[in-house]
Amino acid sequence: MAMARTTKTKTKTKPSLANLTPPPRKKRPESLTSREKEILELIWAGFKNKEIGQRLKISVKTVEAHRANMMKKMRVSNTAQLLKTAIQDGTIKIR
Repeated sequence: MAMARTTKTKTKTKPSLANLTPPPRKKRPESLTSREKEILELIWAGFKNKEIGQRLKISVKTVEAHRANMMKKMRVSNTAQLLKTAIQDGTIKIR
């Protein structure tokens, strides 16, 4: 008579999602370029994209691209948040 063979299987336990923590995030991924800071100051002063473009001798599309890059870097979704974050970070000085 053959003996039944028993094998021990190790069960792997998966970590609970509740115990996982996300990797630490940096405060800001990148700092603003000097051109972005210049445009940010003009936005703060109340200039429209077209006016900023005329002042800096760049196209409106370039101004829009700089604005979009700043918003992405500062992780905001509108101009009010952009200005608020810039003030809190000290990028813009209130006079």
